[in-house]
Amino acid sequence: MPFNLPNLLTWLRILTIPLLVAIFYAPHDWLGEHNRNLVATLVFAFAAITDWLDGYFARTLNQTSAFGAFLDPVADKLMVATALITLVWLGRVEAYIAAIIIGREIAISALREWMAQIGKSKSVAVSFIGKVKTASQMAALVLLLYHDEIFDVSAYAIGTFLIWLAAILTLWSMAYYLKMAWPEITRHDS
Repeated sequence: MPFNLPNLLTWLRILTIPLLVAIFYAPHDWLGEHNRNLVATLVFAFAAITDWLDGYFARTLNQTSAFGAFLDPVADKLMVATALITLVWLGRVEAYIAAIIIGREIAISALREWMAQIGKSKSVAVSFIGKVKTASQMAALVLLLYHDEIFDVSAYAIGTFLIWLAAILTLWSMAYYLKMAWPEITRHDS
């Protein structure tokens, strides 16, 4: 495993996962409801920023590695899944929305792995719709973790709209990736 800045940032993102959960288990006299939401939001936002930074540094410092290419999406999916499960537990996201998003992540990760094994990973490279899905999903998770009002606007209401949008885009992008992989699936199935 190469030890470099991008991989260090990815490991740091993974280490924030138990911290995100622990915030909501902290005694109320340590953190009131508003501060709990604020700290959880900051931890998740920090993790999201490290996701962008590790890719940026990997490219600009020419520190890409096979291990980093493996670990980065794993860290992303763990962080998103943890946030979604926490939000379901808090009653801020419906379980079926979390299941759609987490299920798609697992399915498309498996599809990408299989396509890479047969030398066709370019067929399921990240698409524009996937990027829009990720942006709406991350914004939704930040707002739903915060939950409180921002300048008399409900972060929860906006976050709920965005998580629904993310779920729709999740299904759309999954259909897109399956369509792109379908010729290889049918070729290798016979």
